[in-house]
Parts: sequence; structure tokens; C-alpha cells
Amino acid sequence: MIEDLNAETATEIVTEYGPNILFAILTLVVGLWIVKFIVAAVKKGLDKSETDATLKSFLGSLVSVLLKIMVYITALGMLGVEMTSFIAILGAAGLAVGLALSGTLQNFAGGVMILLFKPFKAGQFIEAQGHMGTVKEIQIFTTYLNTPDNKIVIIPNGPLATGSLTNFSMMPTRRVDWTFGIAYGDDVDKAYEVLNRLIAADERILKDPAPFIAVKELGDSSVDFTVRAWVNSPDFWGVFFRMNEEVYKTFDKEGLSIPFPQRDVHLHQVKD
Repeated sequence: MIEDLNAETATEIVTEYGPNILFAILTLVVGLWIVKFIVAAVKKGLDKSETDATLKSFLGSLVSVLLKIMVYITALGMLGVEMTSFIAILGAAGLAVGLALSGTLQNFAGGVMILLFKPFKAGQFIEAQGHMGTVKEIQIFTTYLNTPDNKIVIIPNGPLATGSLTNFSMMPTRRVDWTFGIAYGDDVDKAYEVLNRLIAADERILKDPAPFIAVKELGDSSVDFTVRAWVNSPDFWGVFFRMNEEVYKTFDKEGLSIPFPQRDVHLHQVKD
């Protein structure tokens, strides 16, 4: 009698739930295959659009995860799982995890903003969050900077995306500024002639916009000149350091003094 009951119960379970289980498995297999096909198509489309490699990887993973979640939820619904309660539990769990990982989610959002709006790219030189360096790698949560003294600085993407940032490599040209001083009594016209000659001698300095030279101020110990010139961005530091060296050497040869701060001290003898 018990064996007949068990057999009857098993038959009822198979009859009632068997088709749903088969359909759920079929949906899962076919759905995951379609997801794989869609993700491949998305990546192929991104390849044709010459999208940044980091952004391609991130978008492909994001599309894959979202579509797979939809497939799993659909399969569970076919098994009779109450989706309303399931989604409510999932939402509560997501809220708890979100509160616990609020900083991480902020960095994730910052990474998405950086990848989409591209305030900088790998290989560019930037200053942000008190650090300067060449962008080595942009990850989802952090960005790696390689400093001029070969240190790696890891900056969270959240504050990096929302804070102020200076990109030194975005524009093709940059302006180089110098301040050079000569002593009072030196020939100002001679200083103009020497500075113009040194600028013309450096082929890396652009003719347009034209260089600018003017007396900046009459300082306490010197007559100061402002010199401005435009160069291609990669030539900035080479031109800057070379001009400093050439001015020091040439001013001395041309009889122009580079003064240093000095103070006259007068001693007065007080008689009793």
C-alpha cells in the first residue's frame, strides 16, 4: 500500500513539475547561449567603433552579467518560484551590500564616468588628488599613475572622477613661461636681443603663436623679464630646461649680470 502511494506521489510530482523543470532547463541553456551571442556581438561592435580597450572589456562584462541575471530569474519563474518575493529579497540584499560597500560603489561609478567621458587616457600626464604622473592603467575601481621618479600611485576612481584634475597631455601644444632677471644698469635692449636670439635658435619653439618677451617688473634687486613661448606638448620640459641653461651661459658672455638678492647694511657709530 505504501509503495503504491509513493509511486503515485512520484508520478504526480513528475506530471506536475516535470514539464516546468524541462522548460526551465531548456530556457537556461538557450538563454545562456543567446547571452553569449549577444555579448560577442556587442564586443564586435565596440571593436569596429575603435572603443578604448578598457571600456570594451567593462561593457562586455556588464552586459553579460545583466543578461545572465535575467535568464536565471526567468528560469526560476518557470519552476514556480515567486518572483515578487525573490526580487524583494534580492533588492534588500542589494541595499545592504550597497550600504556596506558605498565607497566601492562610488569608485565603480567613478570608473564608469572616466571610461565614458574620457577626461584622460592611458599614457597621458595628469595632476589629480595631490599627485602627478603618467596614467599607466585605468581599472574599474582605481587608476594607476606612474610618477616621474618611477613610483606607482593608486588613486580611487570616485574622487578622481568628481575632483579637479589637470591633464597636461590633452592639448597638442603648451606654453612655456620663464622669468629672467638682469642687474640694474645692464643694457635692456641687449637683453631683448639675446633672448630673441636664443628663442630663434631652438627649433622646437613654435613660430605661431609668436613668442612674447617683456619687462615684467622692476624688482628689489633686478629688472625681470617675462618670456613666453609655445611648444608641442612632448617638448615642454626639454625646452624649459634647455633655455634656462642657455640663458645662464649667454648672459655671462654678453656682459649681462644675473643678480641675486642683496641688501646694503649701514653701520652708524653712536658716540657717548
